[in-house]
Amino acid sequence: MRKILPLLTVLLAASSFTVKAEEGVSVTDLSGTYDVGTFTPLERPEQFGESLNLTPEQASQITTRFESLVQADQDAERKELKSTTYVSQGYNLFWMDFGESPSLVDGKFRTSILFEPSNGRKPAMTKYGAERLQGFLDEWRIVWRSPDPTVGLDGSRAWWVDDGDPSGPYDHIEQRSLAERCIVGSRSTAGPPMLPNYYNNYKRIVQTDGAIMILTEMIHDARIVRMNQPHRPPEIQTWLGDSVGRWEGATLVVDTTNFNETPALSGADENLHVIERFTKQPDGSILYQFEIDDPTIWAVTWKGEYVWRSAVGKVYEFACHEGNYAIGNVMRGARLLEADL
Repeated sequence: MRKILPLLTVLLAASSFTVKAEEGVSVTDLSGTYDVGTFTPLERPEQFGESLNLTPEQASQITTRFESLVQADQDAERKELKSTTYVSQGYNLFWMDFGESPSLVDGKFRTSILFEPSNGRKPAMTKYGAERLQGFLDEWRIVWRSPDPTVGLDGSRAWWVDDGDPSGPYDHIEQRSLAERCIVGSRSTAGPPMLPNYYNNYKRIVQTDGAIMILTEMIHDARIVRMNQPHRPPEIQTWLGDSVGRWEGATLVVDTTNFNETPALSGADENLHVIERFTKQPDGSILYQFEIDDPTIWAVTWKGEYVWRSAVGKVYEFACHEGNYAIGNVMRGARLLEADL
């Protein structure tokens, strides 16, 4: 038995590199688990200007600085816990998982995930796009905060009650955000594009002949990429869009359209069109590239890339709504505050 197991391991490893796409055609097998956490931000800090890459020294400094911040945060938290039963932070850095270093692409550490435009930042929005986004932000402030910044943030009273307007931001659950309601993950973690988050940065790819599933750890979103198929009729729209894939050599190209009016990508609308490329690297990681086109929102196309590192761990169930006391408590708390008026 001891001799057979190593042989089976070798055979399974060798056979896992390709899967059968159709008779006589083999393609790269992307199946596996990946960790997309990275210190590299989506947009480039202005201090780096047009510089796409960090020097090794800069990358080392960023890593050391972040490790120091985590340690200092944990020390402060331990001190606070010893002195009082009240914890001032819901999420300290102990719970965050940004990865282990800046993203390494082509042997160089990146200053940003975005590389086009050349300044590594999102392009300017159109007039319509900017006004639309401002409207969402204004609505968010009304739903979450009192118009008077000195009132309501401590939960002291039902600031939203107005004799002339019986409606309020806590009247029904549908007013809460999609992420709070465990419908779609935050920061476009499921995408597309699929971006890193503060934590829960694992992805799992399961590949078959006709479809590829990409499971996102955050709120367990699962994207289904239909291979070699036409897009659905344009009137069929979803939050994650309609993803169809094809192979260009060893690279999986995924074309996604048919979004609804509020995709996961902040600011985008139903005209969003995303092209993604997944290329397996010699070390088992994936170079993930994306291209964003939404002409009603951004004047030009923008692009980015970063590496999904191969991981040995598992993607455990993210039971977001099970045990989600927040939603019920938000609604109950609002009723209690209203009753106190």
